[in-house]
Amino acid sequence: MITLRSQREIEKMRVAGQLVRQAHQRVAELVRPGITTAEIDQAVDDLFAEAGAVALFKGVPGKTPFPAATCISVNDEIVHGIPGNRVLKEGDIVSVDTGAKIGGWCGDSAWTYPVGQISNQAARLLEVTEAALNVAIELLPQKKRWSQVAAEMQDVVESAGCSVIRTLVGHGIGKSMHEEPQVPNYDSSEFRKKGDFDLRPGLVLAVEPMVAAGREDLYLHGDGWTLSTKDKSLTAHFEHTLALTKSGVRILTGEDAG
Repeated sequence: MITLRSQREIEKMRVAGQLVRQAHQRVAELVRPGITTAEIDQAVDDLFAEAGAVALFKGVPGKTPFPAATCISVNDEIVHGIPGNRVLKEGDIVSVDTGAKIGGWCGDSAWTYPVGQISNQAARLLEVTEAALNVAIELLPQKKRWSQVAAEMQDVVESAGCSVIRTLVGHGIGKSMHEEPQVPNYDSSEFRKKGDFDLRPGLVLAVEPMVAAGREDLYLHGDGWTLSTKDKSLTAHFEHTLALTKSGVRILTGEDAG
């Protein structure tokens, strides 16, 4: 069941969202050639602990419980990379996804960062993926159904010669990190029949286009978490927690959340 949130509840979610935004600000300062993914994760973990927040990703059930405050995925890794001793290199692109719960409410956001000077192909991929997210932000208050927004996101990606990762989708968010509805970044007749939903004030969504420069097919690493493209093509991931209100969209994990 989809739960619509009151203005008061959205304000509480904004607090969590702004903490996650602060985490990404810290990540942006740290990302550079020579740093390890574990060092980035530790900085985010420390920030959440200082704020008295719960790092939502820690302990998520899987083959083994997820061990970190962030998912850090490099180059062809699209999601759920486990931070460790990997050293970032010049030309890498690194996706950092993280979430926090504070005061009983959740925030979730992901961003893909360039490491030093990156290739034109990588820069274009980041531009296209962020553009898909921005289209969703723009259209949420204008459209009646999510499928209409998803179709426009898909068009942005595919018209650039990239692929939407269809096996991974966004989600509702509130008192739990993952709530109804599922929020795909593409349109399909099956979704319109079985999963589509109205866009109404009070809806809070984690919208997160995940895009490959090549084919969308993925494989799971032996760690039981990390997902990479089978063709080793580069990937990007951008996500904001968005609240639809009577006056428009509030980007709870962004600068204009106030």
